[in-house]
Amino acid sequence: MNTFIKRVYIIYAFLIILTIRILWRIIYLQYFADVKTSDTDISYRQEEIEATRGSILAMDGRPLSASVPYFQIRMDCVVPSDTLFNNNIDALSRELSLFFGDKGASEYKRELVTARREGKRYKTVGNRLVDYSEMLQIRKFPVFREGVNRGGIITEQRNKRNNPYGRLAYRTIGFINNEGVGVGIEKSYDYYLRGTPGRQTVQRMLGGEWVPVIGEEIILPNDGLDVQTTLSIEIQEAAENALREQLSKSDVFEGATAIVMEVKTGAIRAIANMKKGPGGTFDESYNYAVAHATEPGSTFKLATLVALLEDGYVTLDTRVDAGNGKWAYSTTNFTDVRAGGYGNISLLEAFEKSSNVAFAKLAVEHYANNEKSYVNRIMNMKINERFNLDLPGEARAAIYTPGDPMWSKLSLPMMSIGYFSLLTPLHTLTFYNAIANNGKMMKPYFVENLQKSGIIVKEFGPQEVSGSVCSKKTIEQVHRALRGVVEHGTAKPLDSPKYKISGKTGTAQIAFDGRYKDAQGNKKHQASFAGFFPSDNPQYSAIVVLYTNKTSGNFYGGAWAAPVFKLISDKIYASSPHWTDPLKPEEEREEYPQILAGAGSSAREVLPKLKTSFKAVAQGEWLKRDSTGKAIVAYNAAPNDSIPDVTGMGLKDALYLLENRGYRVQFSGKGRVISQIPAAGTYLPKNGVIDLQFSEFYVTK
Repeated sequence: MNTFIKRVYIIYAFLIILTIRILWRIIYLQYFADVKTSDTDISYRQEEIEATRGSILAMDGRPLSASVPYFQIRMDCVVPSDTLFNNNIDALSRELSLFFGDKGASEYKRELVTARREGKRYKTVGNRLVDYSEMLQIRKFPVFREGVNRGGIITEQRNKRNNPYGRLAYRTIGFINNEGVGVGIEKSYDYYLRGTPGRQTVQRMLGGEWVPVIGEEIILPNDGLDVQTTLSIEIQEAAENALREQLSKSDVFEGATAIVMEVKTGAIRAIANMKKGPGGTFDESYNYAVAHATEPGSTFKLATLVALLEDGYVTLDTRVDAGNGKWAYSTTNFTDVRAGGYGNISLLEAFEKSSNVAFAKLAVEHYANNEKSYVNRIMNMKINERFNLDLPGEARAAIYTPGDPMWSKLSLPMMSIGYFSLLTPLHTLTFYNAIANNGKMMKPYFVENLQKSGIIVKEFGPQEVSGSVCSKKTIEQVHRALRGVVEHGTAKPLDSPKYKISGKTGTAQIAFDGRYKDAQGNKKHQASFAGFFPSDNPQYSAIVVLYTNKTSGNFYGGAWAAPVFKLISDKIYASSPHWTDPLKPEEEREEYPQILAGAGSSAREVLPKLKTSFKAVAQGEWLKRDSTGKAIVAYNAAPNDSIPDVTGMGLKDALYLLENRGYRVQFSGKGRVISQIPAAGTYLPKNGVIDLQFSEFYVTK
C-alpha cells in the first residue's frame, strides 16, 4: 500500500512539474521569446491586404491605366501523394514548359522533384505573373487539377497596372517602378491612387496555404481614388499618329512634341512626346512638352509684335525696310530666308513672312535706349510663368534682363526674333492660347477630378494666370496678323475653305556644345507651329515642335511642323459636327478638285473626263487654280533670266522646269512644292542649287 501511495505521489509531482513547464513555456513564448518569422517556422502571422490602386481615366471616363488582377503560381511540393506525383510529374512538366516557354520539360521535372525531396512548400512556378484566364488554364494541368489540398497549387493575387491603349500618352500617364521611382500622373497623384492597405491575421494550414483566422479582426483596405484627366483619347491618337507620320519622312529627327489645349479652360486635350530610341523608332520616353526649354525661334515674334503694338510704337500698316535680307548689327548679321530680301514692307507683311531683319530693326529702333521696358513688357505677358503643373519635371522658362551677366548689345534684337530666351513648348502654347482667349491666360492643367466609385471627391478646374496679357485693341490686331500668316504667309499651305486656322511658324537653330554649328557646318534645328482654330471663335490652341539632330539641311516650321498641326486640327474638325456646314443636295454640290500648278496639257486632258464645276480650262503651257479656287488659269511659270516659279508643282514638273534651265535641285518631303530657295523671280547662275520643300498639305484657296 505504501508503495502504491509513493507511486501516486511521484506521478502527482511529475504532473505538477509538467504543468509548471508548460505554463512557463507559454509565458516565455508570449513575452520573452524571439519568435522567428519565416514561413516554415510559424503558424500565424500578420499579413497586409493590398489596396486596389485607383484608375487613371480619360476625359470621358474610359480607363487609360487600371489595376488588373494577376496571379503568382506556386506549389506545395509536399502535399501530392507519391502515386499522384510520380504518375503525373512528366505530364505536368511538359504543360508548364509549353505554357511558360522559359525552360524545357526535363528542367521543370528536375526542379519539382528536388523541391519535393527537400520538403519545399512554397515553390515558385513559371517566370511571370499570369492573368485570370491563364490561371484557370493552369488549374487544369495534371496534379494541379486536384486542387489546393491534394494537388498543392497555390495562387497568389497581385494587382498589376495595365494600359488598355498601349503606349498612348504613356509619358503623361506615367508609371512607378519597384523602387518607388516614377513619372507622370502615376507619380504626381500616387498618394491618392495607392489607397491604404488593410491587415489580417492568417494561419498556415496543412498543405502550406495561409488562410485568415476566423474570429480575428480584419482591417479592410481603403482602395485608391480614380484620377480623371483632361485627355481626349481621340485627339491624343490624332496627335501621336500625326507626329509619327511626319517623323518617318526623315531620319534626321531626334524628337518631337504636340500639345492641344482647350482655349476657354486651359485643359490639355492631348500631349504627345516622341523621342528616337536606339533602334530608330519613336516612343513616349521623354517629355519635351514640359521639360525641354529651348530658344523658341520665330513663334516668339508674336510677343515682340504685342509689345510694339501695346507700347504704341507701330500699327500693322507701319512700313519697315527689310532691305536685301541682310542687316549687320554689332557683331552679327541678321538674315531672312528669301534671297534678295523683302524690301520695304508693312509690319503685317513682315510678320506674315517672318522677317528677322524687320523685327530685329524694330526692336533696336524702339527699345535700344530702354531695353528694360521691352523685357518688362514681355514679363507682363506672363510668358515665363511657372505653372506648378500636375506633372513632375516642369522646366523653368528663362527671360533674361539687362544687368544679367549674359546680357549684351545683341541681346535685345536676338530676343525679339526668338533667341536669348528659353521656353518650353507648353509655355509658348499657353501664351498663344491667351491670345486666342481674348487676352485671358489660363493655367494649363491635366486633371479634372478625383473620384471614388464614380462619385467626385475632389474637383479641379480652370485657373486664371492673368486677366489680360494686353489690351483688346492689340488682341484684335494680332488676331489679324496670325490669320495673315496662314492666308498669305509662311503657313499658307494650312489654309482651308472648311475652317480657318490662325498661327505662326517658327524655325530656330538649337545650340549644342556651346555653339550653333560644328566644325563641318552641321546645325540642329527646331521647326514649330503654334496657333488656334477656328479663327473666328477659337475652341482649341495647339503647338507642334520637331527637333533635328545635326544636319547640313534646313528644316522650316511651315514645311515640317505645320502639316502635323493640320492633321490634328482636321481630326478635331471632323469629329465636331457643330463646326461643319450642312452638305448641299447632291445636284447642288460644287466640286473643285485640287488641281494645282503643273503642265497645262495634262490638266486639259484629265479635267474633261471628271465631273467638276470648273467652267473652262485655260490655254497655256502652265496652269494653276486661281485665288477663288473655281477656275483654271494660265500663268508664266518660267520668265526669262530668272528662277521659275515651281510652288504648287509636283516633283516631276518642278525638276523638268528647273533642270532644263541648268539649275541643280535638292529637295525634302513629298507632295507639292511649298517653298523654294532662292525665291522665284530672282537671279541665280547656271549650276546654282535650288532647295525645294515639299508637303502633302499644299492647299490653294
